[in-house]
Amino acid sequence: MTVVTASTSKPSTARADVLVLGVRTDDDATDVADALTAVGFTGKEGQVATFPAGGFGKVKTVVALGLPTEPSAEKLRRAAAVGLRAAQQAGARSVALALHPAGVDEVAAIAEGVGLGAYRFDTYKTSKNDSDDEPDTVVDKVQVLTPFARQSTTSAAVERAGIVARAVNAARDWVNTAPGDLRPPAFADAIAALATKDLDVTVWDEKRLAKEGCGGLIGVGAGSDVPPRLVRLTYAPSKPVTHLALVGKGITFDSGGLSIKTGSGMQTMKMDMAGAAAVVAAVTAIAELGLPIAVTAWACLAENMPSGSATRPGDVLTLRGGRTVEVHNTDAEGRLVLGDGLALAAESPADRIVDVATLTGACVIALGERTTGLLGNDDDLRDAVLASAEAAGEPTWALPIPEEIGQAVTSSTIADVRQHNPKPYGGTSYAAAFLREFVGEKPWAHLDIAGPAWNDGSVRGYTSVGGTGTAVRTLVRLAEDLSAS
Repeated sequence: MTVVTASTSKPSTARADVLVLGVRTDDDATDVADALTAVGFTGKEGQVATFPAGGFGKVKTVVALGLPTEPSAEKLRRAAAVGLRAAQQAGARSVALALHPAGVDEVAAIAEGVGLGAYRFDTYKTSKNDSDDEPDTVVDKVQVLTPFARQSTTSAAVERAGIVARAVNAARDWVNTAPGDLRPPAFADAIAALATKDLDVTVWDEKRLAKEGCGGLIGVGAGSDVPPRLVRLTYAPSKPVTHLALVGKGITFDSGGLSIKTGSGMQTMKMDMAGAAAVVAAVTAIAELGLPIAVTAWACLAENMPSGSATRPGDVLTLRGGRTVEVHNTDAEGRLVLGDGLALAAESPADRIVDVATLTGACVIALGERTTGLLGNDDDLRDAVLASAEAAGEPTWALPIPEEIGQAVTSSTIADVRQHNPKPYGGTSYAAAFLREFVGEKPWAHLDIAGPAWNDGSVRGYTSVGGTGTAVRTLVRLAEDLSAS
């Protein structure tokens, strides 16, 4: 694990293997000007140059990193991760980061960028390999150089950054785990192991799910030889200022069921539990931060497989609360398990409900692979989630639920609601309109993370390849913002 601290050392006095020196085009970097010129470094944003420190400072190597003239918190997060990887490529075990933070918030952003950028998933590798995306060296210690290092607010900010980064990385680990190793009972056991004196965890097995009328989870899991699970996490501090409910889609592998996907379409479907991973990781961080907000989370876990016992298109399922659903496409299974979780959240004393799910390919078509779709039934909650996502650095865009799409959801001739869109468009809005049927009158927001939950390209900034842990930071920031309101 990479330990991050703040230090009042100057770049010329910091002791480390590598100094990452942020340089802006308006800087007068006279101490290393000749070296920068020699390696053709211009200071362009994102440019990286590595060279021997020579007589400069107490380090062996300097990594020059081009910074924007007015770096935002998000750009500093990314820069910190880029600088860390360059230092790893140079063989560093200890790194000093001189990115010129203008205040405590910037220090926190740099520390978070380090924690996220240091992530690597090598559980299944029998040997290490050097590559640009995955350098062999693991950095043990990072100092963020700042004149604010001795302030108590700085220490608290760095500690918070570490807690949040560890939560994101835990979500990444779950998403990256091979689906045969994280089937619903195993995932439920992993979550149960997180229980502490501040965090209560309860697991419902298939018998309890049937008793509680959770027909969505039972129906989706019917085709698998491994039964579904529902996991409830409860964080209940004394005198909470409000109560937030979180619900996460946890399809540990999605074959599409009888409406089976193509082979290539299944390749990354171990990531279909990223919503559950996000809400669980967020609750653990909220509890560790000791925020004065009650949180109850439901992780809805099932494996969607084809078999003789699988739910069929045309079947009718009865979800929690008694609503009946006509199934049209077994590859639209996420909304079925979420229906049970949302109904339970609506029954709880929570003041607001937020769900997170890799729900629709239509959202990826609409917003691309890096932006989360946000829908819901309450403008105030929508605006709060948008503000929290922006502060966290997670791109999010609000989408509507048109009236005619809501009417289509209730157009089934044989059940209360129709599971799948009868038209070939508006898929994201239709899925959200379906979910809305299960939240009652409570303020509710839905985060569709189908695009940003998985990165099948190369490392960018602090975003890892594979599972990204998206939505964890937004949920933690939302809890902090609600705690302060």
